[in-house]
Amino acid sequence: MSDNVTSEDTASDEKPEQLLHIVMGGRLTDLADTEFEDVSKLDIVGVYPNYAKAHEAWKSAAQRTVDDAQMRYFIVHLHKLLDPDNDADCPD
Repeated sequence: MSDNVTSEDTASDEKPEQLLHIVMGGRLTDLADTEFEDVSKLDIVGVYPNYAKAHEAWKSAAQRTVDDAQMRYFIVHLHKLLDPDNDADCPD
């Protein structure tokens, strides 16, 4: 067995950086604002390890409620709240 390890060998072993996101939604008091009618009725869809997974969940939740104009879903970048100094590449 060789002791030489290439960058290709280690790259496949490394896990991608975890950039937590939460998807949540609810009925808004006004479409021009982000104030919810009733915070106790928020739909917390879930917490996701990256933006791509969160976006999939957001899209699915938003499509389920397309007929309710007051209902809105949001992707919250938890990783930015937990580590605001980290400039990880994530679409906003």
